[in-house]
Amino acid sequence: MNIRRIITLAFVLAIIVPIVSFIGCERVQQIVQPTTPIEGEILVGVVYPITGRFGSADSPIADSVELAVEEVNNSQDNGVKIRVITEDDRSTIEGAVEAFNKLIHQDKVPVILGPASSSQVPETFSIAEQNQVVAISPTSAASGLSAISEFAFRTNLTTDVVIPNGIRVTQAKLGYQKVATLFNEIDLFSRTSDAELRKALTDSGVKILIAESFQPEEADLSAQFTRIKASNPDVIFISSTAAEISDILIQGRALGVPADIPFIVNLSLSRDSVAAAGDAAEGTITFTSWNSIADTPGNQAFVQNYSTKYGIEPNIWGAQFYAAVHILAKGIADAQSTEPKAIAAALAEIRDFDTILGPFSFNDVGDAVYDPIVLIVKDGEFAVFE
Repeated sequence: MNIRRIITLAFVLAIIVPIVSFIGCERVQQIVQPTTPIEGEILVGVVYPITGRFGSADSPIADSVELAVEEVNNSQDNGVKIRVITEDDRSTIEGAVEAFNKLIHQDKVPVILGPASSSQVPETFSIAEQNQVVAISPTSAASGLSAISEFAFRTNLTTDVVIPNGIRVTQAKLGYQKVATLFNEIDLFSRTSDAELRKALTDSGVKILIAESFQPEEADLSAQFTRIKASNPDVIFISSTAAEISDILIQGRALGVPADIPFIVNLSLSRDSVAAAGDAAEGTITFTSWNSIADTPGNQAFVQNYSTKYGIEPNIWGAQFYAAVHILAKGIADAQSTEPKAIAAALAEIRDFDTILGPFSFNDVGDAVYDPIVLIVKDGEFAVFE
C-alpha cells in the first residue's frame, strides 16, 4: 500500500467531494477538506539559532527567508501571502521547544519552518504532532526523524541518502580502502552520520581502521588526531556540527595530517567554514545537498539576487530555508487552505517541483527526494568533485 496515496479511493472521492486531500495509512489519515480558505496573510513561524554557539546576528537564514517571502508575496501565480514570526532557538533543544510552544499557543501559527538541527527535531516534531501543526525542518539531516509526526517534513537530504552516494562517488575516483572517522559523540546528527558512514563503508568493502569521537566542549583534538595519524588511513571522514568543522580542519592539518590524506565532511561544510579554515580546508570533500554554482531551476537567480541584496553570497543553510519557503508556498497554494491538515496533505503530494535544490519531491515519510551532490574545495571555493 502506498503510504501517501490510495489512488483508487481518490478517484471515487473526487466525484463525491469537491476538494479532497489526504495522506495514506501512516500519515494524515483523515480526508481533509479545506476549512479555512486562503484570505490575507498566512502566519508562518520560523525557528533557527540567532544566539548561542550556532547563532549569528547577521544570519543568512533570516536574509534567505526574507528574500523568499518577498518573492512569494510578489508573485501573481498562486495568491499566497506569507507573514513570518521569527523565534530564536538559542542553539539549544530547550530553546527550540520554547519557540515551538510560543508560536503554537500564543501566535497560533499553522506552520513552523524549523527546527534547524537534528538534535532539536525529536521534541519539536512531537510538539507539532500533539498540536497538529505542520513543521518543516529545512536543515536537519539525521535519518528517521520525519516519521515522528504525520505533520512533519524535511527539505534537507538525510544522511542515509547523502552518505552512500558520496562514498560511491569518492571511492570510485580515490580508490580508498582504509579510513578513519571522527565524530561529535553528543550531537545527534554527528552520531547518526558516523553510524551511517561506517555502515556504508563496510558495505563497500572499506576497512575502518579507527573511529575517534569528541565532545563539543573539547577544544584540543591532538590525542584523537595522533591516534588517527598512527593508523595511516587513506582518508578521514568527519561528522560534526557546522560550528566545529573549521576548527577541526585547522587542528588536523596543524597536527600533521598530510595534505594527501583528504578530509571528507558530511553535510556540515559551508562557505563560511571554508573561509574560516583557510588553507586547512583546501582539498576537503563534502557530501552535500546544494551548490551555489548548480544550474538547478532558479538557483543562479537566487544567488545573484541574494548577493545583490545582502552583499555576500548565500550559504547552504540560507539556501535550504529559502527553498523551504517556496516549497511551503507550493503546499499552501495546492491546498487552497490555511488548515494544517490540508497543507500537510498537499505537501505530501509534491512531486518533481522545480526548486534551487533541483526537482523536489517528498517521500512516504516526509523526507526530501532530489539529487545529492559531492563537492571539493579548490583554491578556497567549492567545485564539483569529478
